[in-house]
Amino acid sequence: MNKTKRNKILNDPIYGFITLKHGIIYDLIEHPYFQRLRRISQLGLSYLVYPGAYHTRFQHAIGCMYLMNKSISQIRNKEHEITEKEEEALNIAILLHDIGHGPFSHTLEKSIVENISHEDLSSIFMEELNNQFDGKLTLAIQIFNDNYPKKFLHQLVSSQLDMDRLDYLKRDSFFTGVTEGNIGTERIINMLDVVNDELVVEEKGIYSIEKFLIARRLMYWQVYLHKTVLSSENMLINILKRAKELMINGENIFSTKSLKIFLNKKFILSEFKNDKSVLENFSQLDDHDIYACLKEWRKEKDFILSNLSGRILDRKPLKIKIQNTPFTNDEIKNEREKAMKHLNISEDEVKFFVFSHKVSNNTYQIGKAKINILMKDGLIQDLTEASDQFNIDALSKTVNKYFLCYPKFVY
Repeated sequence: MNKTKRNKILNDPIYGFITLKHGIIYDLIEHPYFQRLRRISQLGLSYLVYPGAYHTRFQHAIGCMYLMNKSISQIRNKEHEITEKEEEALNIAILLHDIGHGPFSHTLEKSIVENISHEDLSSIFMEELNNQFDGKLTLAIQIFNDNYPKKFLHQLVSSQLDMDRLDYLKRDSFFTGVTEGNIGTERIINMLDVVNDELVVEEKGIYSIEKFLIARRLMYWQVYLHKTVLSSENMLINILKRAKELMINGENIFSTKSLKIFLNKKFILSEFKNDKSVLENFSQLDDHDIYACLKEWRKEKDFILSNLSGRILDRKPLKIKIQNTPFTNDEIKNEREKAMKHLNISEDEVKFFVFSHKVSNNTYQIGKAKINILMKDGLIQDLTEASDQFNIDALSKTVNKYFLCYPKFVY
């Protein structure tokens, strides 16, 4: 006797019970491409600072879909049409928006595959899934790539006030314990409306939007760009660079099968599109590949690989200084000379231990998918014009900070 298919329920720590309907959505969640997201950390190495930050891209994607359904209901309640097909497509688009992430999310985006963004890979994964599911993702792909006539649908997926940002701020705040990032997602969603095919926020929701932007700024500097996280993530990037160097030079170092393919060769975007095996190999990569390699690499004879791998595993990050102006060549040279002397390494090798880079953040990008406020008189104003106390100069300005990493102790 056939059992009746029933909807599945997930218990999410943020939103409570989330229903997963049988059909294409459930089938996509069950697909190995999506299940891989259970093994991709949302915040990379942030757990080295915030011990609770072990949540995954899988949890985030499910949370985004939950918020998307809330937004669809709210917009329909305000007498705007979203068809059932569009509803399904929106759910697919937001569910798969991060499916192209590699191990440790953003950390290794420029190490394992260079000059290819996770958005590019997400789009390629969606095209492949569309082939596997007989074209059922076509509308979702159009919305995802902003090629669908109803532009406000894309804004729900990707904009300065999309479901992605609403979920990751609330979720990251919860798991890190950084309460400054906790935002009122329900209040914001309840204030959503559509005017002239543009997503808008009712005027009475303006303070919730201001809090949302301030929370985003604080989370960037307290969590995403925390100094210890910056040091650790750049060390991990250098570890992968060194492993690539050694492999390309013929050194026989340990690697998982899937990772070895990407350490041995630089792939370009067209190869992901045209060679199915490249995408399949990438779909096997997750955080566990990196951890497995780190545990073996700490025993390698190569000092750079073994030392940096041990530092990650034992939480002994490089010392880091952060300031508002670039570090001078003399400052960098001084630290490199000290490291060369104490670690007995060459001028080429020291660059893996002493390095300086820039990080940037701007909370609100004027002119890019603006946050529009629907005033009580019916006029539409950009948030910067509508707010009576919003310090747009501070939040729209790109803030650059410079950091210098160097060894503090000699091991």
